[in-house]
Parts: sequence; C-alpha cells; structure tokens
Amino acid sequence: MARPLASEYAEFYHGYVTKVKEDDLLTAFRNQTAVSLQFWRELPENKQNYAYATGKWTLKQMLQHIIDAERIFAYRALRFARKDMTPLASFDENSYADEARVDHRSWADMVEEFQYVRNASEHLFRSFDGEEMERSGVASGRPMSVRALGYVIVGHAIHHQDVAKERYL
Repeated sequence: MARPLASEYAEFYHGYVTKVKEDDLLTAFRNQTAVSLQFWRELPENKQNYAYATGKWTLKQMLQHIIDAERIFAYRALRFARKDMTPLASFDENSYADEARVDHRSWADMVEEFQYVRNASEHLFRSFDGEEMERSGVASGRPMSVRALGYVIVGHAIHHQDVAKERYL
C-alpha cells in the first residue's frame, strides 16, 4: 500500500499526507495509533477543556473533531472502494465541533472512542486489496483515492497532535 500520488487528492490535504513518514499505510496506522493513544491518555486533566484563544477549540473538541473526521474519511473510503460514484458533500468541522456537546463526556471515554474508531479504520483499510486502494471518487468537489484517504486519516491526527503540542501544552 504505497503512498498516494499528489494527483490522488486535493491540494488542501497535502499537509496531512506529508505528515505520514511511513511508506506503508498499515504500518503508519499501527505506529501512529500507538503514539496518539499515548499522547491523548497522558494529556493533563487541567488541559482538556483549555482553548489557547477565544474562538478556538478546546482539546476535548479537538479530539472529538479527529474522531468525527476519521469516521467521515473512512466512510468516503468505503464508498469509493465499493465503486459508489455518488459525489460526497463536504462537512463543516466547526459546526460539528459546536454540536458535539463534549462537556458532558469523560476524557477516558473519548480516548477509548478514538481507539475504537481507529481500530475500525485500520481494519477497513486492511481489508482493501491493491485495486480497491487505487479506486477513487469525488468528495467536496474533488477527486480522491481510497489510498489517499487512509493517509489523510493518519496525517490529520498527527497534524492535530502537533497543534496541541505547539499551542495548548
């Protein structure tokens, strides 16, 4: 499962794809999942509801965003792998964050949910063969391959962990 070509995804996703250092997607899933789980589990309790500026997400909202986006990206990958050519709409991540109501959730529950969603994503991508990984569809008005979606999932989580380290901790 080699890296996607730049032609397999919109330029917007390039930063996520390049955050993934591994050339094999399944190895990237395994490596990044372990790092992510350790990072989120060890996050100080006093930082979970912290936002570094007015109008910015709290770390709870950020983690929920990662979970929501991963579900959406995996759904897109499933649709494209099964040759569903229906164009898929974009989603408004800020609206999702506003509606997620994370205040009532425990941090441990959210980290556990991330782990389950990530395990499901890894199993999904492990089930695809080479032909399915190269299939593509249209999401947010742009063509995207199944393989690129896998790299976006991993790179998106890395991106937000980097933001958390730089601006929240």
